[in-house]
Amino acid sequence: MTIAVCPGSFDPVTAGHLDVIRRCSRFFTQVHVVVAVNAAKTPMFSEHTRVDIIRQALGGTCDNVTVASTDGLITDYCKKVGATVIVKGLRQNGDYEAELGMALVNRKLAGVETLFLPADPVLEHISSSVVKDVARHGGDVTGMVPDCVIPLLERTLHEEEQG
Repeated sequence: MTIAVCPGSFDPVTAGHLDVIRRCSRFFTQVHVVVAVNAAKTPMFSEHTRVDIIRQALGGTCDNVTVASTDGLITDYCKKVGATVIVKGLRQNGDYEAELGMALVNRKLAGVETLFLPADPVLEHISSSVVKDVARHGGDVTGMVPDCVIPLLERTLHEEEQG
């Protein structure tokens, strides 16, 4: 049995993230999608909301996927659940350069290997940052995120304007 962890901030989860999660679920016995809480960042959505969005977006289509969160090291989460692989989706060359150092650290800390899964070329331009930027400027993010994210984005952006 091979357990993989798919970590990320998922703020919000995108169509690209979901593609990587679904593809990953075909290769491993269990996949833990882990919302990584970073105290140095101020996310648009709460940890709980991000976990709920991912669960809703998957809609029970991946029976071997568990969605959770952690505010600790991903390697500690891996040890806790017995995961031996971290799966990271890569959009472009810059992603590889940014992720390689962390992959080496994770191997040193916990003996956990990192598998890089290339993004679907149709989705490789989509990131959470791009989605938030487009939405903040009134653009249509349909197809970039699961449908359940769109009203949450609109409501959160409206609250930011009012606040």
